[in-house]
Amino acid sequence: QEWKNTFATWDPQDFCNISKIILPMSTYWSPPIFILERVNGQNSNLDYVVVRHNGSFNSTQPFQVTLTCSLMIFKFPFDTQMCNLSIASFLYPVSDLVMKTRRSPAEMMKDSQSYFLTDGEWKFTNLSITEYMEQPDHEQFSVVTYTISIERRPTLYILNLILPTCALYLLDMAVLFGPSSLEEKISFQIAIILGSSMLAVILNNILPTSSNKPPVIGTH
Repeated sequence: QEWKNTFATWDPQDFCNISKIILPMSTYWSPPIFILERVNGQNSNLDYVVVRHNGSFNSTQPFQVTLTCSLMIFKFPFDTQMCNLSIASFLYPVSDLVMKTRRSPAEMMKDSQSYFLTDGEWKFTNLSITEYMEQPDHEQFSVVTYTISIERRPTLYILNLILPTCALYLLDMAVLFGPSSLEEKISFQIAIILGSSMLAVILNNILPTSSNKPPVIGTH
């Protein structure tokens, strides 16, 4: 966070060429920031701010947060999710506080890719920033929303789910239209039913459940 306070300025030549100092956050006013989608999180202990001689304040507070995100898993495991991270300060209207992003979405995207775990289940694909005004009651408030797009890596699900399911269906068709006797077909069908039941149990454990529409692979 960066902001300016015109009442906290000084001439470095009058103070042994000191151009910046580090002070606790409680020393001066700082903008209170809220994350609208936040469910839980852990705040950092870096409650300090850098004050420069021109009245510029700079505060960096890293923290870990859990957000709510509506999942659309209809195309699972080839789905792409978009989650919002909205930052606002509902204590001060736009007449007192307006939030702006300092860097462009391309710069933020480059920095985010360097911090994102690239060997996990998800692949970070895009980041967009939207600045707008929201009016919950009678006053307008400044809001900045970061829209994060992540794509699921389907390799694990293809090997453990899709390929075995297709193999069972092909085996079922081969046994059904094969030249085997009725007794052999019945025994093969029972074995296929048992295999399908095991796959259904595995499918129930690995499929996401928080979605309005069930995935296509789970409805077939």
